[in-house]
Amino acid sequence: MKIAIPDLISNSYFPAQAAVELGFFEKEGVEASYELIYPVAACYEALRDGQADYVAGSAHSTLSAFPEWRGGKLLCALSQGMYWFLVVRADLDVTPGDASALKGLRIGAAPWVDVGLARMLRELGVDDEKDVEIGPVPGASGGGISFGVTAAKALEAGQIDAFWANGMGTEVAVTRGVGTVVFAPRHGLGPKPAFNYTQPSLVTTEARIESDPDEVAAAVRAIVRVQAALKEDVGLATVVGRKTFPETEAELIAQVVERDFPYYDPSISEDFVDGMNAFARDMGFLQGSPSYGEVVATGFRDQWAA
Repeated sequence: MKIAIPDLISNSYFPAQAAVELGFFEKEGVEASYELIYPVAACYEALRDGQADYVAGSAHSTLSAFPEWRGGKLLCALSQGMYWFLVVRADLDVTPGDASALKGLRIGAAPWVDVGLARMLRELGVDDEKDVEIGPVPGASGGGISFGVTAAKALEAGQIDAFWANGMGTEVAVTRGVGTVVFAPRHGLGPKPAFNYTQPSLVTTEARIESDPDEVAAAVRAIVRVQAALKEDVGLATVVGRKTFPETEAELIAQVVERDFPYYDPSISEDFVDGMNAFARDMGFLQGSPSYGEVVATGFRDQWAA
């Protein structure tokens, strides 16, 4: 089985990557690999078209290839809550939580990630089309690129004023002294509803669930067990990082992953699904009101306690 992942030098989807590298899929009797496919919509297209078997990606982005949730299902959470950070150039001296200071800034964000930023800004009273300029990060569109790390470099070079990206890009920018975290919904810095806009999830197709439910159950168990193993020994994150990351990011990954531990819960709540669907309708990429069972593969919830 192949897992499509939109960013590999990152904490966002790290449990899926670690479950492969540390042998947790193998322990469940599943031969697994992963592949970087960017942007996240391309991951879901690969899933839909049979070029990948699972996606470790942002939950709401499933709708990019599975309209109205037809044919795609969330299996478990890789972690809870919307997990991106809004980082502003340190020399702009913006106070965390000050939305008014964002007006006029050039903000880098990836496709389908940017909608979470846009909706959050609207809740903060900032017009995402008139008050700020949201666009791609220079240099982030090529193959093999880490979006967050590239965003941190672009921020340092003055090519953008801010970025909306993952914890690794944030850690690089903050560690180098070039960025300040201004909003982070997962950590209570932002409007409360933003927490449930999306979360990193393991996703597959209804067809795969029907054709190989044992493999799907094993895949969910692998994620649940690697989450527990990382929480017990965060040094395992460094082991994975040194095998797969550049040197600087390999030495940072453990502290970034450890910060995520309070959110390492594989369950998917009805409140989350309701919040995500409301967000998706507000942003115009969902028309209906799909039920919890239409979004989540409920037959595998018992594996969340594996």
